[in-house]
Amino acid sequence: MKLIVATFNQGKVKEIKAMLENFDEVLSLKDIGFEKEAIEDGKTFLENATKKALFYYKELKEKYPNFYFLADDSGLEVEALDGKPGVYSARYAGEKARDKDNIQKLLEEMKDIPFDKRDANFNCTMVLVYPNGEKIHKEGKCYGKIAFSPRGENGFGYDPIFLTSESNYQKTMAELSKEEKNLISHRRKALEEIKNELKR
Repeated sequence: MKLIVATFNQGKVKEIKAMLENFDEVLSLKDIGFEKEAIEDGKTFLENATKKALFYYKELKEKYPNFYFLADDSGLEVEALDGKPGVYSARYAGEKARDKDNIQKLLEEMKDIPFDKRDANFNCTMVLVYPNGEKIHKEGKCYGKIAFSPRGENGFGYDPIFLTSESNYQKTMAELSKEEKNLISHRRKALEEIKNELKR
């Protein structure tokens, strides 16, 4: 079985390769030298992941006829903000926003919200397109609370303000080692579901 992952991020591909051992070849868009980017203008993680997966499948199926195509969309959902930033997680503070800009905006919006009302989750939705064009989707979630200020040096995105439920809200995602994060991450949970579906 062969897989193309709809990403230019080699770290993400490495993570997926380690988990999906039933694929003997896992390639990124960078590996195959494909530079076109799918337009992600969906209103949900599922819409965006589906758009991405089908875009690359249609663009590349002739050149890679026996390959599966995997795409994901993920982000942070905060209960007190009605699920925001959601699909806008990466650009919450604007199109060119950096991680710290997004974090600052979120903390500002939540400054008066008490700890017991700061529930949040990271959501990862994955879509896998089979070589014949059929598709499946799976979701993974990681639960926690939003801290009052950033802590930790690891990870990226909102990791420094996401207190994990597994640590009883004592550690942010950015205070975990890469190995610890991978064990509980939303991406890992979605991948496990994809893996189980493939076994069936």
